[in-house]
Amino acid sequence: MSGTRIGYVRVSTVAQTLEQQEAALNAAGVAKTFSDTMSGARDDRPGLAALMDYVREGDTVVVWKLDRLGRNLFSILETVRTLADRGVTLVSVTDGIDSSTAAGRMMIGVLGSLAAYELELIKERTALKRAASRANGTKFGRPKKVADKSHIATARRMKADGHSGNDIAKYLGVSRATLYRYLNEGDAA
Repeated sequence: MSGTRIGYVRVSTVAQTLEQQEAALNAAGVAKTFSDTMSGARDDRPGLAALMDYVREGDTVVVWKLDRLGRNLFSILETVRTLADRGVTLVSVTDGIDSSTAAGRMMIGVLGSLAAYELELIKERTALKRAASRANGTKFGRPKKVADKSHIATARRMKADGHSGNDIAKYLGVSRATLYRYLNEGDAA
């Protein structure tokens, strides 16, 4: 089964042009090209979405470089896997990667391994930084609206005296939901 060669080009800003990429894809025999002019970090790239809707089993997607498919290795590999699962070949003109060849599939596998390694390193560094910050007294999360325990004790007395939740919440300067969360925290402790 012989499919169509379909191109995808992307530039990050309006000041950049697609001409160099389009010329390379035309030389590679691309019949139709989809494009985006926006950051690869965005998930809502209409050109890439249209390409993914358009391609069929047996087609070949041609890109100038793999990095045109996304900003990081994970998003690129996700797109590559989606294409492979649908029976679509991927060719990167500049990188010399062709997923129809054993060497191309190996290269994509190596990139996948590097992506997994990169993710593990990021998780490890983040956990170490978080632990060091906690050890230095850094508090994570949103600060409490009412930090003074005496205000909460006053709110409890007001509730016991029959004041409405709205009145107590106004006194504390919080919403009713926040008031009841503070009152329930004391019941759970």
